[in-house]
Amino acid sequence: MARILAIDFGEKRTGIAVTDELQIIASGLTTVETKELLQFLKEYTSKQSVELFIIGEPKQMNNTVSESEKHILPFLKSLEKQIPTIPILRVDERFTSKMAFQTMIDSGLKKKQRRNKALVDEISATIILQSYLYSK
Repeated sequence: MARILAIDFGEKRTGIAVTDELQIIASGLTTVETKELLQFLKEYTSKQSVELFIIGEPKQMNNTVSESEKHILPFLKSLEKQIPTIPILRVDERFTSKMAFQTMIDSGLKKKQRRNKALVDEISATIILQSYLYSK
């Protein structure tokens, strides 16, 4: 089996999580500068077998699309063009940042460590991926 890769897209930084090859466990992979995201994904998918991209879909509480979606759509078009062989699935990402922050607190990270926004993004991507795996 191939891995599933999840993306928590941000204007500056993007969190990335990935499953094991059996698609059982979601783990944080890294956080990359968003301007380098496509290059990172091309390099990663040339070395690892990936069967699906899961990309967070930011929504408002009333289920309408969030403002940040306007930044994600151009990326999605580029991703489809650059890596057309891997399908893309969108997953609701409401509350993932709050859940990531709570996870950091629950795991005993110090206040200084919890200010690491890159870690929050990576944990958010992991939560997005884990929620997809639970729904399968």
